Formats: sequence, structure tokens, C-alpha cells
Amino acid sequence: VQLQASGGGLVQAGGSLRLSCAASGRTFSSSGMGWFRQAPGKEREIVAAISCSGGLTYYAASVKGRFTISRDNAKNMVFLQMNSLKSEDTAVYTCAATLRCYTAWNYEYEYSGQGTLVTVSS
Repeated sequence: VQLQASGGGLVQAGGSLRLSCAASGRTFSSSGMGWFRQAPGKEREIVAAISCSGGLTYYAASVKGRFTISRDNAKNMVFLQMNSLKSEDTAVYTCAATLRCYTAWNYEYEYSGQGTLVTVSS
């Protein structure tokens, strides 16, 4: 599975961004997907996860109510809509795939792509 995230950029606090992740491979529709982020000096953390069918989602407490994960299995895409952005959301965001249909555990994601930088100015 190859993954490529895009859509990052510079945004003011309170603004919005939509990240996209294009996936290749025939197993996409059976793979759970997740968005991770890593800020400078901090560990990588899972931000959101979505099940293979899209029926189950998970959000980290820090983004719940502001971020929305979604997927389009027909186009092999997964998205992260980020609203009400805060300076602490500044990080490199990557998308990842798991062979499981769904998991919110960081270490259960086997594939990860190149990240996209999100910078939120205050």
C-alpha cells in the first residue's frame, strides 16, 4: 500500500484545512485508515481513525468536535477536515493504513506515507 498525503499549509488560528490521502493497492476498501501527526519535539500520535466501511471512527480527545475523518472507497481516498484550528495543531500530518478493518492503536498501522505540514499561526 502506498499513501500520499496532501492539503497542508499555513492557516490562521480558527481557520480550516482539508487534508487528503491517496492510496494505491487493491486492499484499500478492506483496510482501516488513520491520520497521525508529529509536532517538533513530540511523539507521533494518532489523531483520527476510520474503519474499512467508514462506519466506525475514532478521534483523539484533543481534536474531537473539530476534526472529521472520512473516506471514499471508490476513489481510494481518505480525508481529514480540520476546523477551528489551534496553534497546537501545528505538525506534520501523515495518513496510515492497517490490514485490520479498524483500529485506534498506533502500533497496529503497518503502512504510512509521506506527510504534509500544517502550520497554524496564532
